[in-house]
Amino acid sequence: MKRNKKITKILAFLVFQVVFIFITIPFFIFWGPFENIKKTMVGASMTTLSHQYIAKKILSQDRIDEILSENKFDIKKQKNLEEIKNNIKNRIKKTSIEKYSISSKRFKGYVLIIDDPSKIKVGYSGKIGLEGETTSKIAERNKAIAAVNGGAFAYNEQEESWVSSGAKPMGILISNGRNICKSVGRDSQMYVMAFTEDGVLLVGNYNFKELESLKVRDAISFGPPIVIDGKGTVVKGDGGWGIAPRTAIGQRKDGSIILLVIDGRQPSSYGASLKDLQDIMIQFAAYNATNLDGGSSSTMYYKGDILNNPSDPLGERTVPSIVYVEK
Repeated sequence: MKRNKKITKILAFLVFQVVFIFITIPFFIFWGPFENIKKTMVGASMTTLSHQYIAKKILSQDRIDEILSENKFDIKKQKNLEEIKNNIKNRIKKTSIEKYSISSKRFKGYVLIIDDPSKIKVGYSGKIGLEGETTSKIAERNKAIAAVNGGAFAYNEQEESWVSSGAKPMGILISNGRNICKSVGRDSQMYVMAFTEDGVLLVGNYNFKELESLKVRDAISFGPPIVIDGKGTVVKGDGGWGIAPRTAIGQRKDGSIILLVIDGRQPSSYGASLKDLQDIMIQFAAYNATNLDGGSSSTMYYKGDILNNPSDPLGERTVPSIVYVEK
């Protein structure tokens, strides 16, 4: 009997310790002395959209804004677009795709280098407006050899949640010259990833009028841009979005395209910051590059398989749009 009481006390003490740690960890993170951890957690919680309460329950909005404002970007309009256009026009393009695995202490991921930018297109769900489709399904319908998830999707009004089926694309969506998402005003400036008819990648703030004047054939809305004219845009901090699964696209000065995906929210790969994406893109000689939708959406498809390990417990997440590589 005494032994049973002793075991019960030990178990009760262990349960108390677990509950105590669980309750106090958020306060330790947000009010403790470790500034980098605090900034990372605030950025991560405030950009997941469905988990902003993690920071808001402990910190005031003023303090959250103060922490986020410590991250600074230097985002300008792209230059040298004609030079890239001429480089694409005058070089001998190959049909091969190079694949690389990348890793660090915090994350792992994959990079694809596509020599011919004319093969990069935007695809979208066959049930657009009703529900999204997985990256692999959209890719297979377009007979793509490779693909990554693409642009943003709208708030799920029915369930009052950002956990969406990917039915409704947010912002600009142009595929093969067709304007698929017509809810955006022609003068509305927003972050985009776009390709001109000549295969030049556009990143940064553009509106429909500018995209038309630049003869854009494919485009989606997302950002922020992380490399412009060969220089990183994150000039202070880590970008303010914390660490998470990430997807990005870039273009070298010779015109070749870089597709990047980083796994996250897993013991073997926590995730990457926007600064991490920027550094990887510069390492792979990106001249212009931008962040695409990340989190549970981050997926890389290649030759019929999913290369990475999407963080959604159910596997691939349904999305409204993808960036794919034609065969």
